[in-house]
Amino acid sequence: LAGSVVALGKFDALHIGHRSLAEQASRMGPPVVLSFTGMGEILGWDKRLPVVAPCDRARVMLLWSAQCSGLTPDECSLEFGKVRHLSPQQFVEKLAVELRVKGVVAGENYRFGYKAAGDSSELKKLCKEWGLDVFVVEAVMDKFDQAPSSVQGDARDRGQVSSTRVRKALADGNMKRVTNLLGRNHRLFM
Repeated sequence: LAGSVVALGKFDALHIGHRSLAEQASRMGPPVVLSFTGMGEILGWDKRLPVVAPCDRARVMLLWSAQCSGLTPDECSLEFGKVRHLSPQQFVEKLAVELRVKGVVAGENYRFGYKAAGDSSELKKLCKEWGLDVFVVEAVMDKFDQAPSSVQGDARDRGQVSSTRVRKALADGNMKRVTNLLGRNHRLFM
């Protein structure tokens, strides 16, 4: 990861919100989407099938290169069990010192560090302290089913594109909405 710009997230559905993180990372340097494996098991989440088949992820990254300055984002993951105990400070230190990244991109509602103690404001502060470029991307909103602008609350309440929305649209059989949320046609491998 040395010299790369990491986009932080779960990257399970590889939707247009995730793509916007990779786009911003590509403006800052070689883009890498950095996610965490084993998070669901450790946190006791219900087991879910992936929205994007593991064998199809490289194709999606290649599709994203058109919006990423012609660069195809690499994918990397860290074992959640090995980083979950890190404080926000220790996590950014790991990015800077151990992984030697050049910069960090995250969404405005990104939480990190032990018990999700850090937010995007703290990420900006810590990256500056460690000499990392940082950019916080505004939430990408679901234009298909936009909530009224009068809705108060965080981006999720206002209609943020999310993997949950993609899964719901798939469960409802609403493929037009799935396509809008993913920014591409959904593919099923069996």
